[in-house]
Amino acid sequence: MSVATHQDSSAPSPVSLQVGLIGQKFMGRAHSNAWSQVGHFFDLPRTPQLHTIAARDATELERFAAKWGWAQATTRWQDLAEADAIELVDIGTPNHLHAEQALAMLAAGKHVACEKPLAGSLDDARAMRDAAAASSAKTFVWFNYRRCPAIGLAWNLVRAGRLGAIRHVRAKYLQSWGGPETPASWRFDKSKAGSGALGDLGAHSIDLARFLVGEDITQVAGALQQTFVGERDGANGERVPSDVDDATLFLARFEGGALGSFEATRLAHGHLNRNTIELNGELGSIAFDFERMNELSFLDARDPSAERGWRRIVATSAGDHPYAAAWWPDAHVLGYEHGFVNMAADIVRVLSGAEPELPLPDFEDAWRTQCVMEAAGLAAREGRAVELSSIS
Repeated sequence: MSVATHQDSSAPSPVSLQVGLIGQKFMGRAHSNAWSQVGHFFDLPRTPQLHTIAARDATELERFAAKWGWAQATTRWQDLAEADAIELVDIGTPNHLHAEQALAMLAAGKHVACEKPLAGSLDDARAMRDAAAASSAKTFVWFNYRRCPAIGLAWNLVRAGRLGAIRHVRAKYLQSWGGPETPASWRFDKSKAGSGALGDLGAHSIDLARFLVGEDITQVAGALQQTFVGERDGANGERVPSDVDDATLFLARFEGGALGSFEATRLAHGHLNRNTIELNGELGSIAFDFERMNELSFLDARDPSAERGWRRIVATSAGDHPYAAAWWPDAHVLGYEHGFVNMAADIVRVLSGAEPELPLPDFEDAWRTQCVMEAAGLAAREGRAVELSSIS
């Protein structure tokens, strides 16, 4: 056991929530910030305490733990399962590691929050779902875009019947960083990532669509996938294979009959983080673009024809828009990191026996998104429609 202590971690407060984190890279930063900030902005029944972070690089880990306020650091993630004080373990590692780590934490009686997608393979995701169902512990998956106040407003509008029956869903997640100049990493290795743009970006789109519509997808059809960059520069200057999808497109049908189209790519110049979704219903439409994350576009088809058009709603008003009351005055806008903080607040509420502001995805919920991803890959490989009832 390799543990370094940065501050006194004895005798946790009876109202604290001791958190462990696995991973110190991009998601490690986002999650560390969320756990350290959430108590400053939300009045919660319990206060998260940053107990222990685990990661492989001991030298970098020491600096990371000190910078982000983790009381302890270890190069063995298993130490988190063995630490009696830790109640919640947050997994921010590459996709192929999720299952082993989550299963160990559930076996140890820990609550688990896991990065998306749920796993790198359907078999791993199934094992995680089944273990969660058999455990008394709570599980959560970091589909953080659900926690944008504008998305919360959209969810409320759909639930209030303002769109009527949903007819169309259009979801796109476009980024531009995955060109041939981008070096190799686990994200371009199918054995570690499971997929490329589909799991990295498309998983968010699938989750948002299921969340907003409130229905599962029953069929995937018309799927296409393409790898445009087959080799990338490795760490030692060698060329290594890149075997994941650089772009994925597919069509879908929802339980209630709505049709959906999905597109995910990391090769779209001019689109830095364009996560968009539009719902068209019998009574109106909503549209969201994460690059303007504080805004929701809404059209009410019942308005007089002479006045009918898209309205721009700045979703930052306390009392009107989910999570906004915890932050700043109207139009003092939120950013990327706030979605993670908002989700951390809801996790703490659930672990305190309270209700979240908006529904949280658990392993069962994320499993359903994983099944849609599996169906999309299968539909692309075999050139046929895939019924979700055949994915189990």
